[in-house]
Amino acid sequence: MDIRAADLQYNPYRIFSRKQWARLRDDTPMTLEAGEIAALRSMHDRLDLKEVEEIYLPLSRLLSIYVDAMQRLYEAQRRFLRIRDRKVPYIIGVAGSVAVGKSTTARVLQALLARWSPRPKVDLVTTDGFLFPNAVLERQGLMQKKGFPESYDLPMLLSFLSDIKAGRRQVRAPVYSHLTYDIIPNEWIEIDRPDILIVEGVNVLQTGPLPRDGKAVPVVSDFFDFSVYIDAEESVLRDWYVRRFLALRDTAFLDPRSYFNRYALLSDEEATATAIAIWERTNLANLEDNILPTRPRAALIMKKGADHVVETVALRRL
Repeated sequence: MDIRAADLQYNPYRIFSRKQWARLRDDTPMTLEAGEIAALRSMHDRLDLKEVEEIYLPLSRLLSIYVDAMQRLYEAQRRFLRIRDRKVPYIIGVAGSVAVGKSTTARVLQALLARWSPRPKVDLVTTDGFLFPNAVLERQGLMQKKGFPESYDLPMLLSFLSDIKAGRRQVRAPVYSHLTYDIIPNEWIEIDRPDILIVEGVNVLQTGPLPRDGKAVPVVSDFFDFSVYIDAEESVLRDWYVRRFLALRDTAFLDPRSYFNRYALLSDEEATATAIAIWERTNLANLEDNILPTRPRAALIMKKGADHVVETVALRRL
């Protein structure tokens, strides 16, 4: 059963075709120029002016409505409780498979939301920084499961989000290097009371087993006010992953410091076979077991076609 199907009885989502969704932009102004859009795009992803106009501007308009409503609700609660509390940031989660374009979506949303009036502070973090260091993963036999839920330092990630939601100053997040494929020791980014925080990662909508004693089991999405899942068929995702691997073979993998430098001299056939093997051993297993099952938990699902263009949008009913 596909929960995104428009004819599904009791469907919790409203389903929009690309044309229907694009009309919801209304008069939302375009605040990005072509050069800025190109800089936000990942190397293998497709992002152009039309995609921003028809998909991301309507989404930014919707999010502006949600953020405004949340702020008014927060003020009403403060008056009801007669308290003076710290500013609480609005947190948006962006989830989906490896190679689906999460980073591009997160960066576009950050750029658009930061240009609303009155220019809110919008920060972005990825959960890559909360992966255990490679030394720990090696010791625990988890290197082949990097990106699976068990490969993350969940207590650290939950503590980070809790501090952000509590309005604490200069909350630190570890930094991850895609070049060395590892956490950078003693390097941090500081998030200082943003108005909006975007959290991007493959498993940010992951839940945990429910305890029989009814005790609280916090999960990352407990701290989200809105969530986006970027979707595509598995065969399409595999093709995108292979293309990205081949592109990186000719660029980043050539750097001697790259964790994947050993793949730089592979032929096209060898590189393709290697990429498919990695996809099936790690990324497909993670998609089927951990990522895809979280799709129905998202507030909004964007379904992409093979050309990276969003074809449908599903918005959870209130």
